[in-house]
Amino acid sequence: MRHGKKNNHLGRKTAHRKAMLSNMAGSLIEHKRINTTVQKAKELRRFVEPLITRSKENTTHNRRTAFAVLRSKLAVTELFTVVGPKVADRPGGYIRIIKTANRLGDNAEMCMVELVDFNQLYTKEEKKKTTRRSRRAKPAVEQLEPAPTAEEVTEKVTVEETKEESAE
Repeated sequence: MRHGKKNNHLGRKTAHRKAMLSNMAGSLIEHKRINTTVQKAKELRRFVEPLITRSKENTTHNRRTAFAVLRSKLAVTELFTVVGPKVADRPGGYIRIIKTANRLGDNAEMCMVELVDFNQLYTKEEKKKTTRRSRRAKPAVEQLEPAPTAEEVTEKVTVEETKEESAE
């Protein structure tokens, strides 16, 4: 019977498994996509999704708990400044696991793990809707008054000077 055997040990001792998952989580947060085996990916999902949920609320306590798990300032900063705000409105399911070909050496099932909101193929950024423009042409430059020539400018200046002198 397999009562109470909840987590996959991945053929490693506890300390090695925690360190490996921490490193994989940091790489996933930093690069937004990594390649690994399917079993490691499924464990990584259980490891990372609570961290991403915490990153939605940027508090000192949440940052410290994330740092205790990830042990990387760079990963924690990236998590709280880039990933957290982008997934703020998503209720869960931050990671996508896409199966790829089997590994050549030992035929292990391989997959690509990626953060859902950071894939440009699947996510569509909404473009601003532009208002429809009328088909009438805008007034051409020729229809506007042409720039005054040098002679016209000197005439205006002399007229203004004579007005000022007569007013005095």
